[in-house]
Amino acid sequence: MAEQNAYHSLTTQQTLDVLKTDPEGLTTAEADKRRERFGRNLLKEGKRKTLIQRFAEQFANVMILILIVAAVISLFMGEVTDAVIILGVVVINAVLGVLQESKAEKALEALKKMSAPFVRVKRDGQADRIKTEALVPGDIILLEAGDVLPADVRLLETASLKIEEAALTGESVPAEKDASFVGQVDTVLGDRVNMAYSGCNVTYGRGTGIITSTGMETEVGRIAGHLTETEATVTPLQIKLAELGKILTIGILAIAGIVFAVGMLNGHELLEMFLTAVSLAVAAIPEGMPAVVTIVLAMGVQKMAKRHAIIRKLSAVETLGCTQIICSDKTGTLTQNRMIVKEVFLNGREEPVEEFDADDPGEKEFVDGFLLCNDSKSTVDETGKQKWIGDPTETALVEFAVSKGFHKDSREAKHPRVDEIPFDSDRKLMSTVHPFNGKWRFITKGAPDILLDRCTHILFNGEVIPITEEHRKTIVLGNRAMAQKALRILALGIKALDSFPEGLKPEKDESGLVFVGLIGMMDPPRPEAREAVKICRDAGIRPIMITGDHKETAAAIAKDIGILNEGDVIITGAELSNIPDDEFEKTVGNYSVYARVSPEHKVRIVKAWKKDGKVVAMTGDGVNDAPALKASDIGVGMGITGTEVSKGVSDMVLTDDNFATIVTAVEEGRKVYGNIRKAIQFLLSSNLGEVLTLFVATLMNWTILFPIHILWVNLVTDTLPALALGMEPAESGLMKRKPRNLKESFFADGVGISILYQGVAEGLLTLAAFFVGYTGWSPETGITMAFASLALIQLAHSMNARSATESIFKLGFLKNRYLLGAIGIAATLQISVIAIPGLNTIFRVTHLTGVQWVWVAGLSIAIIPIVETVKFFKRLFRKYGNMDGKEQ
Repeated sequence: MAEQNAYHSLTTQQTLDVLKTDPEGLTTAEADKRRERFGRNLLKEGKRKTLIQRFAEQFANVMILILIVAAVISLFMGEVTDAVIILGVVVINAVLGVLQESKAEKALEALKKMSAPFVRVKRDGQADRIKTEALVPGDIILLEAGDVLPADVRLLETASLKIEEAALTGESVPAEKDASFVGQVDTVLGDRVNMAYSGCNVTYGRGTGIITSTGMETEVGRIAGHLTETEATVTPLQIKLAELGKILTIGILAIAGIVFAVGMLNGHELLEMFLTAVSLAVAAIPEGMPAVVTIVLAMGVQKMAKRHAIIRKLSAVETLGCTQIICSDKTGTLTQNRMIVKEVFLNGREEPVEEFDADDPGEKEFVDGFLLCNDSKSTVDETGKQKWIGDPTETALVEFAVSKGFHKDSREAKHPRVDEIPFDSDRKLMSTVHPFNGKWRFITKGAPDILLDRCTHILFNGEVIPITEEHRKTIVLGNRAMAQKALRILALGIKALDSFPEGLKPEKDESGLVFVGLIGMMDPPRPEAREAVKICRDAGIRPIMITGDHKETAAAIAKDIGILNEGDVIITGAELSNIPDDEFEKTVGNYSVYARVSPEHKVRIVKAWKKDGKVVAMTGDGVNDAPALKASDIGVGMGITGTEVSKGVSDMVLTDDNFATIVTAVEEGRKVYGNIRKAIQFLLSSNLGEVLTLFVATLMNWTILFPIHILWVNLVTDTLPALALGMEPAESGLMKRKPRNLKESFFADGVGISILYQGVAEGLLTLAAFFVGYTGWSPETGITMAFASLALIQLAHSMNARSATESIFKLGFLKNRYLLGAIGIAATLQISVIAIPGLNTIFRVTHLTGVQWVWVAGLSIAIIPIVETVKFFKRLFRKYGNMDGKEQ
């Protein structure tokens, strides 16, 4: 057998020899033998995880494991209520995680659906229809317009054959196929015009081919293999939370160890001090933190769904926020994935479409010619609107004519096609014959250089005159100018015939033409793409274009929308293949545009950026994008034009296929991370206050708080404000900042210092409340005032947590109504458990008098002026350049 995927470098006869078959096909017996050897033409399924496995994976997290240990110890200590509450939090977290769908499974299912169920094949010398799964290498298949390729094929014969390969190569225009072509071994996939690939569609013409690869050996099969081979990436937030979990674990164990040692030195019982140390550890764990992070992310998901971005994986919300590189496919993502007419060349000059006057006689001939020499067909979509199907180039010509007041159906009714010479890739021309005013008109369209050689006259300002060398030079220059703009150009020629031309022959009839003009088309950028690219750059995000299209086309689009700037380099897949991995990893920053690339190239590009420490997002809509979508930190699929494969492996799907929606998603991601950081800072400073209170109480041999008090505060009065902080509006200038550094600690930018001083302040205020109650009234009153103050101090502090530097009086109290509601609810619950008979018995507290409540209120509110004073000095230092003023 030939080297894998090298059939494009063999002649048709060599391919037949290698695969040991002939143009009449295999015998049924031989096909059966090969099926035993190669297997059925199906994609293999990856090993699916069971529900139990998925559920178990949710517990592979340091914080979750700490909570489980705390629950077990609480149960051992007889604190059943505490254990149930903690385990409830853990189980809810696990259930939310399991609800996330498996990307690889969905992608494989979609890949399987792409295969056509039946195919026409030659067996035993006869044409027959068989199931695609029964195909084997060496089978001869017959192709025609409308067929979906069931496997990879080396073409043996082609007649005007065009195959749409956008999902695999990224090219918006169907590829013209040529069975006689013989490429090099390293010819890139998009240039293998003698091959046809599984899952692609035949849009025009017909052909025969020999099956070279089936199942997992096809290009699509290899992509399916990449999907199962690509390792799942760990998100930045997961890294930070794991880091935080480790720090908390070490800190908790250290504090518990110190308390245990001090107690033993003071002569306390071993068991007593062990239980005390465990109580302190339970107090130090922010039980609500995993739930807060999950729910804040989920709220971000809901907001983004309203803004046309569907998140398939919660962690993707935050990952978007620190994206540094966006690798985007061109076709259908940055462009509209449809050809439109941009320029025409008539009467020796270029003119934009907007200036085209269809009432001019010469221009009418121009539109008529492209409308009649055209195979597009009319249909009606679900909304009842007329649309055109066929080759995208031809449908663009029809839509252009319609926009100028012409109607294909009425023109064809008046001038029906009576004969034709179909397009083929050798002569690059198509010709048709129509009745016109009692005579016949021969219309030819095709490649400008070839058609111009067949012309003897030119239509100039409505008159037919002999074509001169000066005319030819002007036309060549016009063609060159259009080509430099990456336009796809067609020329039109006509001639009048007195009698009907019998037995049309290209060499005889496609000559003596009258040159009418040139028309230039392109797949244009999306209108919003330019602004989206600009915002990306302002936000410190670098956009990269990766496409299967030609270098010139890619460069033109990239310059137009601002991706390719002065000094940036464009590189092709063939050039990239010659660069070793270690060298490419050093130079990947030089390239802004990649053209004519294969799926392996895309994965390689993503991996090179990731090796450089960058957070990479990959947008795409085709099958070819799937491995890179999965290999990237965040895959962004297109909901409308995207294949089910690309959507299946994406972390986020854009329902409007709008590149600008990514910018919105990045902003939301940044906001979500900032809010999670605020919520965690709030929770940890609150827990530090609790730990400090208990630590001092243990050293002083006081009883200040019971375990149920700590759990109540951590899971109710802490959690509600923390969730509300997740709803804090985005800060001004959020998209003018550079992406945060992944190596930056969660405690960077003063977050760690803020947690320490705020925790100490909360602890001291709680101890003060206990001291006032204990000395002024009784130990029970001291415990109750400490419990009330601890919760209310934290509720007041949640207002401070809205910003690391801005005053809450400048932020305004009404901008986050969720926080006001959370404080109101939590405060009501806290007062209720103290004031309502029965509840205070459960919580082991007593009633407080009016004076005692005034003391509690005053100490609780005191946290605000303390933090406001620190913020004032922060702003002062920032003003004089001593601090960078980053928000925590």
